[in-house]
Amino acid sequence: MGVAEVSNVLWREREQLDLLLFKLEEEQLVLNSGRTRWVAHATREVEIVLEQVRQSELLRAVEVDAYAESVGLGPNPSLKDLATAAGEPWSELLLAHRDALVEVTDEIRRLSESNRIVLSAAARATHETLLSINGTLETYAPTGRMTSAAPANLVDRSL
Repeated sequence: MGVAEVSNVLWREREQLDLLLFKLEEEQLVLNSGRTRWVAHATREVEIVLEQVRQSELLRAVEVDAYAESVGLGPNPSLKDLATAAGEPWSELLLAHRDALVEVTDEIRRLSESNRIVLSAAARATHETLLSINGTLETYAPTGRMTSAAPANLVDRSL
């Protein structure tokens, strides 16, 4: 196993992380559009890409450990340690991979957190709406005590 194989695996992982970022942005667009019909599809696509990323991470770990052993490093070295051991021109390329991976994972973290907040708010609103229809939604009265809200009327019969 050589540094070229490690670099190839890192390229593939970067491509998959870019695809994950794209799928998260797609999910965000669907969430922000209010077109709830497609939320499950968008979320499923994110999960599919996440599984592919997990498989790539496993392949990367195997390739990195094999290369690390060949250059006298211990298991699970950092990309910075690999770059130092690889020498030029590979060290520059490995450090570029490292910087790109850090950047894309930060973007993924921010976007997934944003999507999680929107999904949680939508789920909470849906749950509260369903509870209010059944008349079991509890709210706070002016006294500060919990009270059941008045049952919702789907049709105003007084009109």
